[in-house]
Amino acid sequence: MQVLNLTCNDVNVQRAEDFINTLISAYNEDWVRDKNQIATATSQFINDRLAVIEQELGHVDSDISSYKSEHLIPDLALVSQMYLDQSHEAANQVLELNNQLYMARYIRTFLADERNKGQLLPANSGLGNSTVEKQIADYNTLMLERNSLASNSSESNPLVVDRDNSLEASRNAIISSIDNQINALNAQVRAFRGSESKSRNQIASNPQQAKYLLSVERQQKVKEALYLFLLQKREENELSQAFTAYNTRIITPPMGPVGPTSPVRRNILLIAFVAGLAIPAGILFTMESLNTKVRVRKDIENITAPFLGELPMSGKVKKKGIRARLLSMIGIKPKAGDVERYEILVKEGSRNIVNEAFRVIRSNLEFIIGKNTDHKVIMLTSMNPGSGKTFITSNLAASFAIKGKKVCIVDLDLRKTTISKYVGSPRAGVSGYLNGEIADWHKILMPVGKTHNLSMLPGGSIPPNPSELLYSPNMSRLIDELRKEFDLLFIDCPPTDMVADTSIITPMADLTIFVMRSGVLDRRLVPAIQGFYTDKKFNNMTILLNGIPSKVNGYGYGYGYGYGYGYGYGYGHGKEDA
Repeated sequence: MQVLNLTCNDVNVQRAEDFINTLISAYNEDWVRDKNQIATATSQFINDRLAVIEQELGHVDSDISSYKSEHLIPDLALVSQMYLDQSHEAANQVLELNNQLYMARYIRTFLADERNKGQLLPANSGLGNSTVEKQIADYNTLMLERNSLASNSSESNPLVVDRDNSLEASRNAIISSIDNQINALNAQVRAFRGSESKSRNQIASNPQQAKYLLSVERQQKVKEALYLFLLQKREENELSQAFTAYNTRIITPPMGPVGPTSPVRRNILLIAFVAGLAIPAGILFTMESLNTKVRVRKDIENITAPFLGELPMSGKVKKKGIRARLLSMIGIKPKAGDVERYEILVKEGSRNIVNEAFRVIRSNLEFIIGKNTDHKVIMLTSMNPGSGKTFITSNLAASFAIKGKKVCIVDLDLRKTTISKYVGSPRAGVSGYLNGEIADWHKILMPVGKTHNLSMLPGGSIPPNPSELLYSPNMSRLIDELRKEFDLLFIDCPPTDMVADTSIITPMADLTIFVMRSGVLDRRLVPAIQGFYTDKKFNNMTILLNGIPSKVNGYGYGYGYGYGYGYGYGYGHGKEDA
């Protein structure tokens, strides 16, 4: 059943109601008239077909009666079934005899094989000959006695030799009996096959008569079924024509509203609301389309360098460093909770999102290093500031230290020494060692937090000539000595696009981790990074994508993390978060 809603818009309510009522009445009358015409045509067609089929059915019945009388045909079904049963019985007998023949030939071949002289014969072989079965049983009994005597004496024992002679005679007797059985079975097979052939010939003796009668009877059944079907349809058509009812029913009579129906104030408000949502959404979509920043791994898939992994971006980054600077600018001393803190977030036994992400990156890095124990010096750099490499350097080093590796972080970002803030930014550091003020680097080696096996060589005071210091002979001497005392060295370097320091450090590194920050790195710089890898500017360069939104990379554990990082190379400041 389908429900149709009829509406009519008019300035006069009564006129609209009359129009709908008249429309329904006209439709019902037209439908009844069409249905009666169809019923009359259908009845005429059925009557014509009944007359034709009735005549054809009479002719078929006459053909069957006259054909049987002319050819004196009895009930072919019973005769054919009798011969068919005889044929099946003969076929079953042939099948059973063939099985016996197979077993007889198998045992005959088994006995004739000299390699089977010491083997028992199969009992209950299905030969159907009790004499042969008894001979086989006696043979097996004699074989068991012979084997028992042989196990307690030797093969030359007279009793064993006597049993061997008896077994040979018994074997020959069984072979002779089986030969006779095979001949008898072959004769029986031939006899039953002849019987089967005779029965089949009897079945096929009158094929033309049976085929003709079957064809005529089939026509008779088809015409009878069609005749009954048409009689049924004629009765249904007569009943349908006698009891004609409308195919529509009015559920709710036409009734106009009290107030006006147009214009609808709600629709106008809805359109305004949708427009208010669609226009800002379109603007945001346009802005996103024009955004050229790298955001997901797909944006850097053209880079052929090994991909080390991704670090997620937490939505709960606390901007404590910014708050502290704003309070200082207006003359208010910041609280202890507002001061920007630098601490290792990777902890032993922790299973939050940050620790899990660094474990994945650590596993990938171990796979890349493989069994090459000479790859100890790992350099981290980026294209531009704010990529999070300092945060990654400290926490990745901590993840290896937790695993039992002896790790040292070397702060060679001598223009900012940001990573040195993890140990309090001491004034004595690498810069003093390179310029000769400090003779022994062990004096400036400091533990990092409470992480066991993790040490750091801080940057120290910011020198006026960082690039010249990195060219110092003390630089290569320092790296060589650190290689001997530590399992891994992590070098925090400046961005490669800003200063030449990274290029000076590159020859000393065994492996380079190039950090790219989602939402910071411009996609137009991706070909340049690919050029670094193609031209082998960095040793064993790998790629690490930082700051991926959790909903993009699949991190959905509900954890968050954040930290502050500032760069100042004389070209501005930036905040670096993970």
